[in-house]
Amino acid sequence: MVTETKFKAGAVQFDVKDGDVRGNLSVALGHLGHLADQGACLGVCPEFFLTGFDNENMARLMPDVKEGIQRLAEFARQRSMAVAGSMPEQKEGRVFNTLYFIDRDGEIRVRYRKLHLFPLTGEDLHYARGDEMVTADTSLGRVGAMICYDLRFPELARRLFLDGARLFVISAQWPLTRVAHWQTLIQARAIENQAWFVCCNRTGTDTNGLVFPGSSMIVDPNGSVLAQGDDKSGIIMADIEMDLVDRVRKTIPVGQDRRGDVYG
Repeated sequence: MVTETKFKAGAVQFDVKDGDVRGNLSVALGHLGHLADQGACLGVCPEFFLTGFDNENMARLMPDVKEGIQRLAEFARQRSMAVAGSMPEQKEGRVFNTLYFIDRDGEIRVRYRKLHLFPLTGEDLHYARGDEMVTADTSLGRVGAMICYDLRFPELARRLFLDGARLFVISAQWPLTRVAHWQTLIQARAIENQAWFVCCNRTGTDTNGLVFPGSSMIVDPNGSVLAQGDDKSGIIMADIEMDLVDRVRKTIPVGQDRRGDVYG
């Protein structure tokens, strides 16, 4: 597999409509197409961007979700652009909140099932928890995957770092009331793990009246914010230079200096 070292990456943020898989897919593909037109090699979408948290109807929506994944894979292959985002995955009678990373050849390289389900919205009552961390080699380097609430757990990000992740992709539905946490945690995780972070959050208002700020972010291994969205539907994009990971990790060698013998 040929690995790109310099490429454009972006995030697609929009108002996800609960239960409207085909409508959400149409909006997502429109924005992803805009990214591809500008030469992007990666587009990250929000959490549950095809379905929203239409919890009671998820089983009924699964055929449309599977069709949506096929459409996204076809898009990735035709436009030579990787696509990542969280979607429901049904297996053995359970539904997981799963982040898919579809590589530029249309192949799924990552299926990461969310480890930390958010109790304040009852996510833990409707979905099954994942039980493994996921990194994978892709055409854009070694990728680590996280979803929304996962961002509050530095242990997960560190383990992905230790497993070689150089580019983190994060899908979220993170509310306006805690947007400062979203922004601060992304920068902190990027600084701690000296890696690129491409993070996508939704916009709009859900059926329960919860407001989402967008504020999708692309942050470099120094913690510098290279692109940040506002609260409107649209895209953000930045140039990624993967060699910067090596330079930052050489300058401040936290991987070498960490005391795993003391704290694991």
